[in-house]
Amino acid sequence: MRRRFLALWFVCCTPLVAQTIAIRAGNLVDPANGTAAKDQIILVEGGKIKSVGPGVVIPQGATVVDLSNEWVMPGLMDAHTHVTLTEIPGKATFEAIYLQQSTASRALWGLRTAQIILAAGFTTVRDVGNEANYACHDLRNAIHDGWFDGPTIQCAGKIIAPFGGQSGRFSIEQGPFWRFEYIDADTPEEIIKAVRENIYYGSDVIKLAADNSPYNYSEDDIRVAVQEAHRAGRAVAVHVYGGAAADNVIRGGADSVEHGYFLTDTQLQLMKEKGTFLVGTDHPAAQIEALSPSEDAGHIGGSSHANAVELARKITDRLRRAHNIGVKMAFGSDTVTDAPNRTRADLMLDYMAVWREAGVPPAEILKCMTTNPAELLRISKQRGAIAEGLAADIIAMPANPLGDIESLRKVNFVMKDGKVVRAPK
Repeated sequence: MRRRFLALWFVCCTPLVAQTIAIRAGNLVDPANGTAAKDQIILVEGGKIKSVGPGVVIPQGATVVDLSNEWVMPGLMDAHTHVTLTEIPGKATFEAIYLQQSTASRALWGLRTAQIILAAGFTTVRDVGNEANYACHDLRNAIHDGWFDGPTIQCAGKIIAPFGGQSGRFSIEQGPFWRFEYIDADTPEEIIKAVRENIYYGSDVIKLAADNSPYNYSEDDIRVAVQEAHRAGRAVAVHVYGGAAADNVIRGGADSVEHGYFLTDTQLQLMKEKGTFLVGTDHPAAQIEALSPSEDAGHIGGSSHANAVELARKITDRLRRAHNIGVKMAFGSDTVTDAPNRTRADLMLDYMAVWREAGVPPAEILKCMTTNPAELLRISKQRGAIAEGLAADIIAMPANPLGDIESLRKVNFVMKDGKVVRAPK
């Protein structure tokens, strides 16, 4: 035991220069195929996977990490997060955060959240806005530059929306306060400018809100944003619930529909045909009820228990239908609250129960938490699998997630870019 502890201390605390780490994986899960291979060796060098297989020779002098009794797999991904945003239920409406929290404080909240979710096994996340004045970008850069441990983060910057962002009707004397984290764009020219502004400040993905008001984006509006973003190598994510606005989003060529709670079978079939991802943010009822009235729960008349249960039922039904139709899906949590004695990661993993209730098997859930989001985030050649040449983002747990998806709650080993940030006790 002492020898194992010293080996893991060496991996955690020694610089990665010319260091080779050999992981003995008792069970190596391949989420892309829903299979597991026994007794594999993973060699990690310079933050990347050098080789993997049953006959890989461990070089002399390599640090050996023994996970022979564990289930080992690629790190988890969440394609819809707000890492720099934390609501405090019952204390203030969503918009009051603008008055209470500076961009700097939002970045610090984000660092706290990023480290919590990394320790739980989420090694890559896509942040889709609500980050004040580009707080996510500074957080992403600090993690990338090695100042702090944290997941790989893609940032959307300011959400692009018709006038008013995602706020409700407020007094004209207050001014356009929502521009703290939104860009008003009401014409094709303004949309192009907004896309370019976000890219200028370093955004990895472009996020639009399509249906927060009666003046929704048209199909041509969406297409303009997509064309401009794609020219710059960025994907486009669009917040939309359903109806005609969702038709416009899908036909306009968005890479992903965010939420899509009220999508019809016809719309889901069109998404399948076009290869549009659904990032469903499949909220459990308890979390819907915890949201402030200005958040998603408000779209069915407030966050009462009855309304939360009804929205949760519709979300589960939509998830079931999307799975049965064969829509490409990527896991996204959209968790923005903390809860007593529970971490943000605990709340994110609560969503697995909704997927189970919708009849999605564990192997498919794992794929939607690894392989599929890697494709959506355009990083399949860098992350999302345990394969030669890819980043060494690796997690492990004592039980088989292919048999019971709740095994993900017991992650006890996390490696990020070849550095062990959590090891079994």
